[in-house]
Amino acid sequence: MTRTAHAGPHPTTIHDRSGPAVELRQVTRRYGTAGATVTALDAVTLAFPRGSFTAVMGPSGSGKSSLLHCAAGLDRPTAGTVLVDGTELTGLDETALTRFRRDRMGFVFQAFNLVPTLTVVQNVVLPFELAGRRPDRTAVVRLLDRLGLGDRLDHRPAQLSGGQQQRVAIARAVLTRPAVVFADEPTGALDTRAAREVLDLLRDTVFRTGQTIVMVTHDPVAAARADAVVFFADGRPVDTVVRPDAGTVAARLATLGGGR
Repeated sequence: MTRTAHAGPHPTTIHDRSGPAVELRQVTRRYGTAGATVTALDAVTLAFPRGSFTAVMGPSGSGKSSLLHCAAGLDRPTAGTVLVDGTELTGLDETALTRFRRDRMGFVFQAFNLVPTLTVVQNVVLPFELAGRRPDRTAVVRLLDRLGLGDRLDHRPAQLSGGQQQRVAIARAVLTRPAVVFADEPTGALDTRAAREVLDLLRDTVFRTGQTIVMVTHDPVAAARADAVVFFADGRPVDTVVRPDAGTVAARLATLGGGR
């Protein structure tokens, strides 16, 4: 059965982990002050099913980045409710929100965000260290070996290619088995081959572990690897394409005015 993100009301009981992995209910995000206000998200109601891989696309200023930031708890909405793994983020204080992000979310960014002074292994286990937990070294090595990084365990980021650095970032994001992995333009800084390897890895993560991935991208080829693509314009979801292909995605994106 094909999974997709659904625009429109989707009632879910708070703390009900049988519901969507990520849900936004009437979420609005405004920036600026009175007289100079920009509405980045306009009463968005959207749900991402568990075990799904969804791409989010739209022109520059469409709201896709604001969606990711609010859904991931990196930014607080002006109004509305955000739930991740059944927990309402909008009700958490900063300490609890930080802890929840650390324990239940993974993040992959275009800039990799690796610590330059740490080795590959040290970067991957950093979330465990911050949480005061002891990582399973065997599991870490096994994962990195599967990602083709078995001979790079003691290398530092500057000694790796861009594709290798992004694979380290993904390993770091998925190793703790978070409920959701949020990816912001994860292939934007990579060449075609490295981008394909990274997308294969994200696709495989959903298949193997049932984790949920929400990816913002401007690339129709990257979006075509997802289960569904949600298109944003003017701060709202305006269309969803299930089982996307690159041509269909590019054509739909062109009608909205571009990819960034």
